[in-house]
Parts: sequence; structure tokens; C-alpha cells
Amino acid sequence: MKPSNIGGQAVMEGIMMRHKDKYSVGVRRPDKGIEIKIDDYKCTFGSSPIWKKPVIRGVSSFVDSLVIGTKCLMYSAEIAGDEEDEEEQKKLASMTEEERAKKKAKDDKLFKVLLTVTVVISILVSVAVFMFLPYTLASLLRRVGASEVLVTVVEAIVKLSLFMLYMILISRMKDIQRTFMYHGAEHKCINCVENGLPLTVENVMKSSRQHKRCGTSFLFLVMLVSIFLHFIFVLVPVFWVRLLGRLLMVPVVAGISFEIIQWAGRHDNACANIMSKPGLAMQKLTTREPTPDMAEVAIKAVEAVFDWRAYLKEEFGLDVPAEKEPAEKPENTAAAAAADPA
Repeated sequence: MKPSNIGGQAVMEGIMMRHKDKYSVGVRRPDKGIEIKIDDYKCTFGSSPIWKKPVIRGVSSFVDSLVIGTKCLMYSAEIAGDEEDEEEQKKLASMTEEERAKKKAKDDKLFKVLLTVTVVISILVSVAVFMFLPYTLASLLRRVGASEVLVTVVEAIVKLSLFMLYMILISRMKDIQRTFMYHGAEHKCINCVENGLPLTVENVMKSSRQHKRCGTSFLFLVMLVSIFLHFIFVLVPVFWVRLLGRLLMVPVVAGISFEIIQWAGRHDNACANIMSKPGLAMQKLTTREPTPDMAEVAIKAVEAVFDWRAYLKEEFGLDVPAEKEPAEKPENTAAAAAADPA
């Protein structure tokens, strides 16, 4: 397997795919067509070179993933549920160009506010549930004379248990299961290309739905790295200092986890495979086998931002000719006769 630097995320009835400074969102519309949107991928913190440094780039990548991912989810939900609203269409038709422009500007501003609020709340809830809550619950053991080492060990058990319980519960939700099927299609699509196969529905469907660079693997790795790093605070005597230290450690944990998962994704040796196994096992919960029409959406999303034919030729020496657009067939023999002067 040769890394292609393609990354992605499942969204509502579709998939987001990113390659370098571009990302696309492919969504299956209610009329069964595929809507494709392409946009620039910009770092949330700006273009300073510091955000590309090791460990630091993991922090910026994590925040970028939250921002872009939430934005794509909101967009896909709008497209997937977009049915003709006659009243809205009439209202827009009665507006002047200036009124429509003002309405669009207002809607865009509201969208940005909603996006920011959603991302901030997501971060706060994640930190509260998977960091503060486990440590607070484990700290109750001090009332029976438990040492800080034992508290930290119990904190790790509670943290992993909450994470596993969360994954199991959401994997059983019917609406989420379709998203997990698209998640499987995303992985299969990337695996198909990185294993040197032409990007067709047939090849995608027979590819693996597990991938080393998956976000699920990253989150599980964050759990493990945080557990090890939190032992640093065992000798700190003050509760609130230990709690604040865990909060300040979040960017470090994200940065280190990012470097590990990127390294594992680029290598295929025994060490990388062993480190990837827990995350790959977790993906059995967060991915499902997709349908061929889901694989089709994934292919369209990839092709919007990535020239897989050039990649296969460069990395595998495989020359796959571009598909020709099928010629339009006359609807009947009379039309055929009219079209043929002979």
C-alpha cells in the first residue's frame, strides 16, 4: 500500500474527500442524483509555517477537521433533505437581485455563527465527558485512601469505558448506521487506490473498509496517549492543578497522536501494524459495508480533487485510460434515419 494523502469523512448521505489544498463533498440528492461541491481547504489558524511543524500540525489538523467536518455535515444535511419548497421558491422569485444578495449574506453570516457555536460546544462536551468526568469520578477513590497512581489507573479505565460505550451506542442508531456505511465507502475508495486498483465501483466494493489513518483510530490513540501522559501529574499535590494540567495537555496529546497515526499510515512494518491494530478494531464499530451507489458517491468525491489515474501511473506503473463519454443514442429508428444522411 502506498499513501496517497487522501483523507475523508462520512457526512449525511455522502462523503467529504480532501487532497492537499482542496476538498470536495459528494451528496446523494433525494432525486438520486449526486451533488458535488469543491472548495479550498484553508488552515483555521492562518498560513504561518509554524502550523506545519511536527506536533503543532497535529493540533491545527484536529481543529481543521472539526471545522471543515462540521461545515460539510451541515451542507450535506441541507442537500440530502432538500425538497422543493414552493413557498420559498415563490418568495425568492419575487425578490430583486439586491434583496436576494442581502438574504444570502445574512444566511452566510448565520451559518458561520452556527458553525462556530457547534464546533466550540463539541470541543467543550468532548473535554468534559472524556477528560474531566473520568478524573473526577476516579478522584472519589481518595476518600477511601487510594493513591494518586491508583486514581490515574482507574481514570484510564473509566475513560476507555466511556469511549467504548459511546461508540457502541451510536453504532446501534439507525440513522448513524447509514453514515457508517458511507464511512466504509470512504475507506474502501482510498484503499482501492492505494492498493493500485483502478477506481471502479467493483474494485471499491471488494476493498477493505478499514484504514490506518482513520479518524476513529486517531480518537482511540488520543485516549491511549492521554492515559500515559497523565501519569506526569501523579506527584502534583493539588487537585485543581492536576485537573488544569490535563486541560493544558490536550494540544500536546492531539499533536503526538497525529504524528503517530501519520507515521503508522506511511509504514507497513510490524511495529506500525501493531500500533494500528486497536484503532482498526474500533473501526468495526464505526464502519459498515456500503452499497454500490454509496461507492459511486465516494468515487465522484475523490475524482473531484484527486487524479487517481496519474497516481496509479506514477506509483504502480499502471496506465488507465480515461473513460469516454457514451454517445447519445437516437430514441427511435425514425430519429436514427434522420440523423444518418445515407
